Amino acid sequence: MSDFTPNEMMTIAAARALSNDDVCFVGIGAPSAACNLARLTHAPDITLIYESGTIGTAPSVLPLSIGDGELCKTAITTVSVPEMFRYWLQGGRVTVGFLGAAQLDKFGNINTTVVGDYDKPKTRLPGGGGAPEIASNCGEIFITLKQAPRAMVERIDFVTSMGHGKGGDDRAKHGLKTKGPTMLITDLAVWKPDPVSKEFTVATLHPGVTREQMQESCGWTIRYGDDLGETPAPTAEELEVLRDLNARTKAAHGG
Repeated sequence: MSDFTPNEMMTIAAARALSNDDVCFVGIGAPSAACNLARLTHAPDITLIYESGTIGTAPSVLPLSIGDGELCKTAITTVSVPEMFRYWLQGGRVTVGFLGAAQLDKFGNINTTVVGDYDKPKTRLPGGGGAPEIASNCGEIFITLKQAPRAMVERIDFVTSMGHGKGGDDRAKHGLKTKGPTMLITDLAVWKPDPVSKEFTVATLHPGVTREQMQESCGWTIRYGDDLGETPAPTAEELEVLRDLNARTKAAHGG
């Protein structure tokens, strides 16, 4: 029996993708956990930016939303939302955008709007917020997602945030000059886009994960990289810091 959970492995693998020099636009939930874990371990000088305008924030607990007071209280500065988007994001000053998804296709297109028909949806989701702009303007995009057939689908019901469109050079044809999704980190594997087709292919499987598990949890036929490897298991330090962060968060928000 492993001494770490799939969710912990996902968060730690995502954190490792960030560097000390990154300026990162952080989504709430799994992206926030990964970014703050990176800050508390190997990337202490990373600049974390949240959509509410907080720059260089260093929360001691994970925020419940972009409006959480913990973000403003620990930030170097807080700017207006128009300044955040126009000067920082659209100005090309953000290296990495970290996003989640309700639905994702193999080209990294994200749906957070509706499940089903737009006019008569089965489920109405929270919407795009700033995600479409983040997906368009950050230098590159990392996506975190728990694998499930209903989440990883052949065709998403609505394109909220564009990834690589229909694949190949479709993103560039739409006038987007940034790299788009360069990594997908799930609870089972790390995926990277094929250099030519831009279809997400599996780069490393997390420890103990089988190809059968992978396909059962994905709605498209999975492709694997030629040099498929295994994701390094979490270190004792990574697990300790993440668990302490989660414990503090639970205690702070438990009431």
